[in-house]
Amino acid sequence: MDAKDLKAELDAAEEILRTATLARLAYDGIDGTPRVVPIGFLWTGTGVVVATHPTSPKFAALKARPRVALTIDTPSPARSLLLRGGAEIEVVDGPVPEYLEAAAKSMEGEELAAFERSCRETYDVMARISIAPDWARYFDFGAGRLPSFLRELIGEG
Repeated sequence: MDAKDLKAELDAAEEILRTATLARLAYDGIDGTPRVVPIGFLWTGTGVVVATHPTSPKFAALKARPRVALTIDTPSPARSLLLRGGAEIEVVDGPVPEYLEAAAKSMEGEELAAFERSCRETYDVMARISIAPDWARYFDFGAGRLPSFLRELIGEG
C-alpha cells in the first residue's frame, strides 16, 4: 500500500483509533500457529502501542516473527479498522507509559489510580510493542464505506 492510500485510510479511521479501547492482535506463535488476542492499545498518531511482560509468550513470538495484524472494531455503529505492520519491541523500566494512557480511555478517577498503582507494584519492567502500520483498511458500514466485494454484490462497485 502506498503512503498516500495508507494515510487516507488512517485519517478516515481517526475517531476509532482515538476512542476504541480494545484491539485484536494476530501473530504467529513460537510453534508457527496463528494466535489472536484481545489487547488494550494506544494510537500515537503514527503507530499502535501495546504492552506485555517480557516473560509472556507473545514477547518471544513477536521477537521471532514481528509481522502482525490488528483489528479494531465497534459493534454499533458497525465499523472496523484492519491494520498490518511490523512490531518493534523495547523493554522499559516500570509500566509502559502508553499502557497507562490507554487505560484512561476506559477508566477514570479512583479506578484508574488503583489500576496505575497495581501496575507499578506488578511490573518492574514491561515490553513496549510499537506497530507502525504499512497497510490499513477502514470500513464504516453505516456510512457506506464497505469492502469492495460487498459493494460489487449490491451493485455499487
